[in-house]
Amino acid sequence: MSAISPATLETARVQLCERGYAVIENVLDAKEVGHYRSLLDQCFERERRAPFAPEDGPALPEDAEMEHFLRQSYDVSEAELERLMRRMRHTRALYQDTPWPVPPHEVTKNFLHLPTLFDQDRSQRIWDLLAKVPEVGRLIEHPAVLDRAHQVLGSDCVLADASATSIGAHTDGGAWHVDVPLGQLPEPLPDFPLTLQNVWMMDDFKAANGATQVVADSHLTRRKPVWGEEQKEATVLEAPAGSVAIWLSNTWHRSGPNVTEDPRRAIICYYSRPWIKPFTDYVSRLDGESVKTFSPQLRYLLGFSAQPPPRRG
Repeated sequence: MSAISPATLETARVQLCERGYAVIENVLDAKEVGHYRSLLDQCFERERRAPFAPEDGPALPEDAEMEHFLRQSYDVSEAELERLMRRMRHTRALYQDTPWPVPPHEVTKNFLHLPTLFDQDRSQRIWDLLAKVPEVGRLIEHPAVLDRAHQVLGSDCVLADASATSIGAHTDGGAWHVDVPLGQLPEPLPDFPLTLQNVWMMDDFKAANGATQVVADSHLTRRKPVWGEEQKEATVLEAPAGSVAIWLSNTWHRSGPNVTEDPRRAIICYYSRPWIKPFTDYVSRLDGESVKTFSPQLRYLLGFSAQPPPRRG
């Protein structure tokens, strides 16, 4: 991995805290980018051929409200919508048909199944990435990002999620948002960061191919963006492949429209304070042999020694 000067890292820290985002260019060299991109492409292709579709569960009257919420929230095909509903019904059955006490739009997003294919199947996300591509662990604890996470969230922060996205050709971009758990909190939002997100750029990020967009200083408003509303003051995070963009999760952001003929790929790592429930339960998801190869630092980030111990006595 490329050496980064202390001055560059300090500039990123200051901009992250003051403006809500930062970009560090050329952290990975071309060989490293090619290696990760090859691993991702294999996974994207494998999951596109066989999308995750577990056994179904019993239908209930409230399913219509959930289906309406999913249609309103995501641009998904009918096939992906049916898979989402099957996942939801199957999980609900595993959880003893326990209902949420709030309507779907108020349910925290990490309790919901989210699309793996979206933009009418042109875009794709790989969930549970570390279980499928363990090599991503090196990026999760890369000091260029992890040191910034420690500075913002504390040295005991953890990894809430790691995923990958491929923003497809001729797609319109996502909606402006803040991240879990901020989307479900009342305004004014907290005046200190709860979570931090970053993207490792597997392709050159350009305005034309759907590079991430942010609204600088929006983390200071302590508000959420209005769903579906455009932002005139957006900053496009353009940088070459191998760069990393970091932003506070209360900074308004979205994926931009991709008007090119090619996908725009990235690895997304999401850090949080240790008392916030993560997207992924890595302790139960990862096999023991893989975990043995991880450093103590990475194991802690994944939840080992970062959750309540069993209490039987």
